Amino acid sequence: MAETPKKIMFVMQKPPHGSIYPYEGLEFILISGAYEQDISLVFLGDGVYNIKKDQDTSELGIKGFVKTYRTLEGYDIEKLYVDKKSMEDRGMTVDDLIVPVEVKTSKEINAMMNEQHAVFPC
Repeated sequence: MAETPKKIMFVMQKPPHGSIYPYEGLEFILISGAYEQDISLVFLGDGVYNIKKDQDTSELGIKGFVKTYRTLEGYDIEKLYVDKKSMEDRGMTVDDLIVPVEVKTSKEINAMMNEQHAVFPC
């Protein structure tokens, strides 16, 4: 008998550069997707910068990884959400993002978190 997939939510809260957390979190998300779980990904606060188009990391001397988010669909990770206020506070719209997302209010995101088997901050 097949097991019911676990509902796992990852929450990107940190900007993409300046720490290893977003990069390592993305790797963890991709690995989790390979195990056929019910994965969702939320971008909150400065975490919305992780999916901002046209990032130039040349002055930082590092290779950017934002394009890796485009591979999520290949791992059946299609539930991508962004906090409306976080995006608006940073002067961004969905047109500024590299992947399609659903815009949710904080209240909606909190409700989704309560439905998960596990929530991991990244």
